[in-house]
Amino acid sequence: MTEFDPEKFEDKYVHYFEELQRAYKNAYQSMHGHYDSTLLRAIDRQVLDESEPVYEGNGEFRVVLPDDPTDRVEDGAVDAERFEATLEEFVDRIELQLRRLFEFESEAESKE
Repeated sequence: MTEFDPEKFEDKYVHYFEELQRAYKNAYQSMHGHYDSTLLRAIDRQVLDESEPVYEGNGEFRVVLPDDPTDRVEDGAVDAERFEATLEEFVDRIELQLRRLFEFESEAESKE
């Protein structure tokens, strides 16, 4: 595990690329089998590929989404409400994974 440095996070793709990939992958895996896999893949590839993780300070992360995420999903048959709920859960799980990977939160703490 690479020690977290908020200043290095400004250049996150140089210093923390592997950790970022792991956080996104762990979030995806935690949802796989519980959510529609076609919808998860669409969100992962068409929305989250263009997202930007940001360190807010005090151990908190935020995932900034691209403009109009709903319009990015090519399958127009996706129910907007289901899409929004799944995207929100996905983002929450990415942020949780970032806190865990950078040791701001343990798995036990997040289950409380």
